[in-house]
Amino acid sequence: MNNRLLKMSVLLVACIYLTACATSPTGRNQVLLYSDQQLAQSGMQAFAGMKQEIPISRTQVTNRFVQCIADNIIRQLDEDASPEQWEVVVFDSDQVNAFALPGKKIGVYTGLLGVAENQDQVAAVIGHEIGHVLAQHGNERMSHSTLIGISQELVNQALRANNVAQSGAIMSALGLGAQVGVALPFSRAHESEADIIGLDLMARAGFDPRQSVNLWQNMSKASNGARPSEILSTHPAPQTRINNLKANMEPAMKTYSAVKNKPVCRG
Repeated sequence: MNNRLLKMSVLLVACIYLTACATSPTGRNQVLLYSDQQLAQSGMQAFAGMKQEIPISRTQVTNRFVQCIADNIIRQLDEDASPEQWEVVVFDSDQVNAFALPGKKIGVYTGLLGVAENQDQVAAVIGHEIGHVLAQHGNERMSHSTLIGISQELVNQALRANNVAQSGAIMSALGLGAQVGVALPFSRAHESEADIIGLDLMARAGFDPRQSVNLWQNMSKASNGARPSEILSTHPAPQTRINNLKANMEPAMKTYSAVKNKPVCRG
């Protein structure tokens, strides 16, 4: 690859950045290369596959409990939001987790219900996961992965064209640098952003936002400290999340206090 072609390629990547700029619900700048339709289709396909691979809970009490919490949060999304438009499935699995996907899909693992002590703590998780969808974090991660791949290939071509010694070692280091320097920080930023969006959603739905802190205290105990260093993790450390939630608790509590008819979901 000659210098002129390299410059043109770099310019192409820059143009992609400029034309794909967007803003997240918290005002953070984003690069989104994929359409809502593409993401929704991918989400629906992934969800269909999971329903075939993972057992679905048939316990009516559990399903009603989770559905009630999800419905109340979904109603806060916009004026036209309808719980009937979303599919909520409880998966019979020990995983302490939940997720939401583009295409209006929500999955909750029964393992989460053993750690979350009440409806408010479950609402914190569901609100967080919906926050990922609202902020288009899946689109953003896919977009950055695409751009990182393009950039690495451009550097690789330039190294080979100029017979640079140890180009393989340089590319390996570049790959690690992209992972630690770009991909992981973005993942942690996404988690923190989803926490704040979820905090607002659960408060507007009438769930006690203070329970989000209790949830992560429970999560920390359940993990028994088995987690990688924060700099090498896609998720912030539990205490980092707790501090972030506490820092944003005042406006959430004002919103929560203004809700007159608070939900009662029984499990």
